[in-house]
Amino acid sequence: MASVSILHTLFGIFGNAAGLFLFLAPTITFQRIINNSSTEQFSGVPYPMTLLNCLLSGWYGLPFVSENNALVTVINGVGALIEGLYVMVFVMYAPKKEKRFVGWLVVFVFLTFATVALVSVLVLAGDMRRCFCGFAAAVFSVIMYASPLSIVRTVIRTKSVEFMPFFLSLMVFLCGTSWFIFGLLGNDPFLYVCNGFGSLLGALQLILYAIYKDNAGNKDEKQAAEEGGSAKGTGVVDENKQAEEGNLMAAVPPSENDKV
Repeated sequence: MASVSILHTLFGIFGNAAGLFLFLAPTITFQRIINNSSTEQFSGVPYPMTLLNCLLSGWYGLPFVSENNALVTVINGVGALIEGLYVMVFVMYAPKKEKRFVGWLVVFVFLTFATVALVSVLVLAGDMRRCFCGFAAAVFSVIMYASPLSIVRTVIRTKSVEFMPFFLSLMVFLCGTSWFIFGLLGNDPFLYVCNGFGSLLGALQLILYAIYKDNAGNKDEKQAAEEGGSAKGTGVVDENKQAEEGNLMAAVPPSENDKV
């Protein structure tokens, strides 16, 4: 029993480390945004939604909601702070229309979190509170983990891993696997189901990377298309850019929930 408790804590610590790397991955994107004083074609949607995921997962990990999940609250609390900074920077450099859209998303995020928190405290108790908060966190964890599916599609279509960085794919796999085992050891389905999905998705990305990492054929095609100014080439670039954004979101660590 003691050994299980130790392993439970160790995998939680490892999951926190992998999750932190995932949360910090978008700093490359934001360095570019700040340097160019523009959000260019980057989407602002992933950051408010990841913020919501962190808030809900962090709430679920609190002692009065679920037991032995303090590490879930730690990483998601840190993640919420980081995502909040991303949102502020994005809004600062986004065009007016995008500012308004992201602003409404932030309102949705805090209204949703406030609703879940208030209902869980004022209306529910015990297992009902845990199930309600765990389910809410799990839903957004699955959404977060599913975001890289656009990348998988692009990799298969272009036969290129240019916009699916190995490090990010590895962190998605390690983070999902760590929290999956953490959830199993703690007998917490709200953690191991979502993170099991994340682990499988990370493994799929690593398999695709191994298959296509040496494929240079499409790089030549894309270069020729760009030089020729073809519309087809431009479309590939735009879709890959969107795919890259999706991967960064997944990087936003599985909230515990997902770590949950």
